[in-house]
Amino acid sequence: MSIYGDYIKSVIRTVPDWPEQGVNFRDITPLLQNSSAFRKLIDSFVHRYQDMNLDAIASIDARGFIIGAPLAYELGCSFVPVRKKGKLPFKTISETYKLEYGHSEVELHSDAFHQDDRILLMDDLIATGGTMLAAANLIQRCGGHVVETATIIDLPELGGSQKIRDAGYSVFAVCSFTEDE
Repeated sequence: MSIYGDYIKSVIRTVPDWPEQGVNFRDITPLLQNSSAFRKLIDSFVHRYQDMNLDAIASIDARGFIIGAPLAYELGCSFVPVRKKGKLPFKTISETYKLEYGHSEVELHSDAFHQDDRILLMDDLIATGGTMLAAANLIQRCGGHVVETATIIDLPELGGSQKIRDAGYSVFAVCSFTEDE
């Protein structure tokens, strides 16, 4: 957790029973609307990664873009979007992952990285970990090396962050929520 973790967590809104009964949705909109909180969020990532010599920030469609782009700017490295299927215009590679009910797919431009590029993989939230693992596989297939996976929120009770660690990746989250918070 970052030095601002408790503050960031306090700004995130929990919306009970959305999008369905029994789900506590973690809404980052208030965090983005609060300029001080948003700066502290980006600063949390900058302080963690400023000395890691990253080549690129790869961020997952779409909320990952919100944090990945300003972080890439601040760190002076490139920004690479990992998109939902059918959203990239050039030659792509894709990875399918399992959802609670069905499957989904993410894509990356086939020329997104050079061999052994050091990549930080970002999204807004880790739940079951499927999207993050699919994106990490894409990065490796393009020759990149995932230095760490990073997110604003971890929901550890859903098991995603542990799955990501079990796959050999480091996980950093600014804050985490349990189901009863």
